[in-house]
Amino acid sequence: MIKPLRKGEELLADIQDSAVPSGQWRMWWLGQSGFLIKWEGRYCLLDPYLSDSLTKKYASTDKPHIRMTELVLAPEMLDFIDVVSSSHNHTDHLDAETLRPLQRVNSDLAIVIPEANRSFVVERIQCDPAWPIGLSDGAQCEVQGFRFVGIPAAHETLAVDEFGQHQFMGYIITFGGWTLYHSGDTLLYEGMVDRLKPWNVDVALLPINGRDPVRRVAGNLNGRQAAQLAKDIGARLVVPCHYDMFTFNTASPASFVAACNELNQPHYVMKNGGGLDSALLMA
Repeated sequence: MIKPLRKGEELLADIQDSAVPSGQWRMWWLGQSGFLIKWEGRYCLLDPYLSDSLTKKYASTDKPHIRMTELVLAPEMLDFIDVVSSSHNHTDHLDAETLRPLQRVNSDLAIVIPEANRSFVVERIQCDPAWPIGLSDGAQCEVQGFRFVGIPAAHETLAVDEFGQHQFMGYIITFGGWTLYHSGDTLLYEGMVDRLKPWNVDVALLPINGRDPVRRVAGNLNGRQAAQLAKDIGARLVVPCHYDMFTFNTASPASFVAACNELNQPHYVMKNGGGLDSALLMA
């Protein structure tokens, strides 16, 4: 099993004790599509999956979710989070065994979700129906200085509910003059680049595990597509994710790195439990 760069108390200390200069930020990869952003002493947690719920759920099936990388930390250790997001209803992006403990230890926690998924989210995590902040295409909200804007995602289609609200979302996240794009799970779709390019994205967080019907799960961008999307939208930096979690649904970042190099697209491959500083963008 892959060992994280840091985990448990060591990772927690790195998160809490890291001195982040005013106006700057630091971000950690917590596995799959989960990232933690620290900025001005505030914390934004994106699509965390910090349990073994899927491994347990599928253990006796013909689609076992065998974990590849050790769990970086338990969710109840993160008792300082201001806002958490879920991009869609798949468990590795909306995990009750992660979100319930987070809610218990963070009394003022806010959660951002696609509005179309409100009833599903409420049922899964057994929360007050009014608690989640629901976003649709272009809608926005702000929590502790982190502004979220809803961007549709295609996983594998641009699925909507009966009101035309998207069930799979990405988010533009702006704070202190910085702009990140967390795509959630997505393929390319017509008009995607045009939606994203005006945002002048500093860092794009994109999946690279690709699409293979043999897996019998919805697909994502592959490494070369992620590199090209980042280039097309003018991202200053692209970070790959959604790999090295489950043996049946992963990919090597090698093709992503090769494509970025061919395109002259700045990129950074993070390690689980490792961090990235905004100073990298200022070098």
